[in-house]
Amino acid sequence: MPDFLGLNLPVPVLLAPLGGGPGTPALAAAVSRSGGLGTVGSAYFTPEQLLAAAGDTRARTDRPFAMNLFVPALTPTFTPEEERAARAELHAWQAELNVEPVHLQAPYLEDFDAQFQAVLDARPAVLSFTFGQLGAAQMQALRARGIRTLGTATGLREALALEASGVDALILQGGGAGGHRGSWLDDERLGTADLVRRVRPHVKLPLVAAGGLMTRQDVQAALLAGASLAALGTAFLLADEAGTHPTYRQALEGGGETGLTRAFTGRWARGLVNRAFHEIRHPLPTPAQHALTRPLRQAAAAAGRSDLMSLWAGTGVNGARRGPAGSILAQLT
Repeated sequence: MPDFLGLNLPVPVLLAPLGGGPGTPALAAAVSRSGGLGTVGSAYFTPEQLLAAAGDTRARTDRPFAMNLFVPALTPTFTPEEERAARAELHAWQAELNVEPVHLQAPYLEDFDAQFQAVLDARPAVLSFTFGQLGAAQMQALRARGIRTLGTATGLREALALEASGVDALILQGGGAGGHRGSWLDDERLGTADLVRRVRPHVKLPLVAAGGLMTRQDVQAALLAGASLAALGTAFLLADEAGTHPTYRQALEGGGETGLTRAFTGRWARGLVNRAFHEIRHPLPTPAQHALTRPLRQAAAAAGRSDLMSLWAGTGVNGARRGPAGSILAQLT
């Protein structure tokens, strides 16, 4: 197997970021120690949290690891009527869980420039990013610090744009992936192996296949299709080292159907279908909806209410299993 970006990975598996709690330094380090490439889900971190997470991961392993950021979206626009409709859908749940309505104020998420500077200071081996492409100055700054770059594409047009921007490799996210769709131009929502086969003839970069992969056979199929690595996230949500909330874990162990929704964050994402899928029908654009629902989702988790939580998971969720991350990884290769 060719050496992926000079990282000397004995196992051709990338841990997906699993931002928002599950993707801990302990999990990333466990995957890296076992021969894969662990990723710390750092997109929602403050700069201070990001630096602390990098230090924690580095204290646990001397192997390469990645961090992940969300390329900031344009500031969303919406009318007062649209905001009232989005808020009205949450009123009853907010009262039920004693959650105060949110005062919306842009930019809604963490300061990306400050996060990016923290990544430069932390110097992980790899920065993966989602929802767009970085600017030329940002790419140059990463190269100057020896940080490899992985851009996320959901179709050929995005893959070509990322290659032209100078990334070191591409993550191709198929339609079965759990969590947010990484799309920013066109989301083709192909099966993972089909997406790899579609993109492979048109680009020269190494490819990482992501989306619905859960078994050794899934990993082999992705590699045979032309990928250098297989990215798995849902397969590690029940790992001992994952920071998955107990209520989230219980829902995953119960299994069920997954679907795509914009209810929680305003951006399409795949998770276990629950009450919120059906009852939140007028979400605001991302990331305003994320800010609007975040306190409610946090209160629901604290109350053990999985019906109002964002239970991100891919189509292979029913194959998720408990155990140390190293053991899970060993079963995949």
